[in-house]
This record gives sequence, C-alpha cells and structure tokens, in this order.
Amino acid sequence: MKFTVESNVLTESVNWVSRSLSSRPIMTALLGIVIDVSNEITLSASDLETAAKSSFNADIKEKGKVLVPGRLLAEIARSLPNKPVSFMLDNNRVLVTAGTAKFTLPTLPINEYPNLPTMPENSGFIASDVFATAINQVAIAAGKDDSLPTLTGIHVDINKETITLAATDRYRLAVREIQWQPNNTDIATSALLRARTLADAAKSLVGVTQVSLAVAPITATERLVGFASEAKTMTSRMLDGTFPPYRHLLPKESIAQATIEVAPFLDSVRRVALVTDKTVPLRLRFADSKLQLEAGAGEEAQATEELTIIYNGEAIDIAFNPTFLMDGLHAVGTPFVHIAFTGSNKPAVLSGKHEKDGPTTENYRYLLMPMRYAS
Repeated sequence: MKFTVESNVLTESVNWVSRSLSSRPIMTALLGIVIDVSNEITLSASDLETAAKSSFNADIKEKGKVLVPGRLLAEIARSLPNKPVSFMLDNNRVLVTAGTAKFTLPTLPINEYPNLPTMPENSGFIASDVFATAINQVAIAAGKDDSLPTLTGIHVDINKETITLAATDRYRLAVREIQWQPNNTDIATSALLRARTLADAAKSLVGVTQVSLAVAPITATERLVGFASEAKTMTSRMLDGTFPPYRHLLPKESIAQATIEVAPFLDSVRRVALVTDKTVPLRLRFADSKLQLEAGAGEEAQATEELTIIYNGEAIDIAFNPTFLMDGLHAVGTPFVHIAFTGSNKPAVLSGKHEKDGPTTENYRYLLMPMRYAS
C-alpha cells in the first residue's frame, strides 16, 4: 500500500469516520480505521451501532488494505503541516510523511474487523443547512442518561413530504418539522436514532448542498438509517424501544403570551442565574408589560432584574431551570421569542418570531417544564 494525498482532504475524511470510533470497544479491531486503497481511498470506522465511510482520490502507487489505530490517526491528521501526505505500508507498520514530519503507525489485525452494514436504498433528499439546523434545535432536549436509552434518541417521523423530529429528557421537549424531497411521496415510516449520532452527522455534513436520507423498510433484517453526501456515508442502527407519545403535550390554547427580544433576555438570564445551581430555579414573573427575573432566597446569594416585554393575558409566576431556558432561547434561532403559558405550574412553550409584531414560526416548539420554588 502506497499513496499520496493533500493534507486537508485527509483530515476532512479522517474527522468524518473517527466520529464512529468506539470508546469502549468489545474487540480491539474496533479501535481502528480501515484504509482501503484500490481505485480510490476509502476510510471506514464503526462502533457496531454506527458506521462511517469516506472516499477520496489520491496519487496511488500501490493498492492494499490496512487497519491502523483510529484516534492516533485522527490526532496526527489534524496536526500535519499543510503539505502532501504520503502513506506507505512497511511490513506491519505504516509510515506517514508530510514535509519533514514523519510518523510510524502500528497496524491492527484487519482479519478481525467486522463487515460493515450496507447503506439502505436512498429514500430522498434534504437541504443540508435545514437538516443541520433542525437536528441542533432538537438534540438539546435529548436525555444524557444511557440507562434510559429511549430518551437519548431523536424520534424521526416521516409522513410524505414532512419529517417531524422530536426529543425529550422528561424536563423539556423539542419538536421541529422540516420539508424534504422523498422518492416515494406516499412514504410513511418512523425511526428512533441516537441524538449524538444525528448531531455528529449534521455537524459534519455542513458545507454540502443536500443530504441523502435512506431508511431501511420495516421488513429489513437490519433496522438502519443512512446519511450520505458526495463521498461520505454514515449508517446507524435504530434504537430499541418506543418513544413516548408527545403530541398531546403541546397545548393548543394558552391563557397568556409573551414576546421578548432574545438577546437581552439571554443576557438577563445569564446574570441572574449566576446565583443559581441545579437545585435553585430561576423565577420569572410576567405581568402587564414587565418581566421580573429573580433567583436566590433567604441567606443565600440573590439577584433580580427587570425587562420590558410585550405581554397579553393573566399574570404568571413561574420558575425554570435556567440552563434549559437558555438552551431553548438559543434554539429558536430568531431575534424574538414567543412564550405561551397555560398556567404557573404547567409547561410553557417557546417558539420563534422574526419580528416583534410578526407571526410566530410554527415549525419549531420547545416545551419547558416548570420547577418548584420556595415561596
């Protein structure tokens, strides 16, 4: 095996596949990245749940296939000078050279590397920027507790030309609807995928025009979803379990609504939240055209602040986890946020507004559960 490639091409490709490397592998081979040199170079990696491949052209002198330590290759690729990079297999070592920088990598037993799943048949296309934004808006609400795997996922519901993404950690719920171009306009299916996998795919596919989405049919032996753009692919096994029903949680009516400019609201939340922790909520009082923010009580540190807002409805006194509130304010992605209330002890729903007096965006909703506070 012997080839030469530009350093930026190598780095981009290695970064893509290294996201699928296993952190706790059940076999040593899963620590590696496969370098397959034939008519082009293909890199691949897997943790048995996700698998990623990336192909690129290079100046190929000798064909071959080798397995090298993945994280070490990723670190080396990111640190190489901006010069052509040469790879050469020398017995059971791989020599990597870029300018005066030289590395020698050990090889891993490639005969122990598992066969990676085949990409399902393409189901349709999504604009990459829309896909990335939607995933980021929803992934923030996914759970982090691996003992509750169903809640660590994003539920993907496909109904004809609409995809609905949803995630919840029981304390908040994020729902985003996007349009796509299905090959079959009557398609109706769903999948539950790890939020981390989708976030990684969205992050790495930025910069391309569109993303190909491939969903394996329910009758398939392996329940896979695949993502592809140009020379990159990623497949992910669907999570087992049933995502909790969520649509009924989104209220259709409200007793009060607030419209607030996001930037100053975020600044105020950050300042007042300095005296809070995970057990101390941020208290918000909505009345007339004012919002009072308050945190801390008794002998503890305290902070208060007030904002002028647009407000309609009865007075609301409610408390939130400040981090979850800030996540929602970032996620709406618009200059103004619209907050709909159904009561002081009931969830509130955040959505975006591009203009203070303009309509509310209906394609993204962030439901936030209130916290108890000492009165």
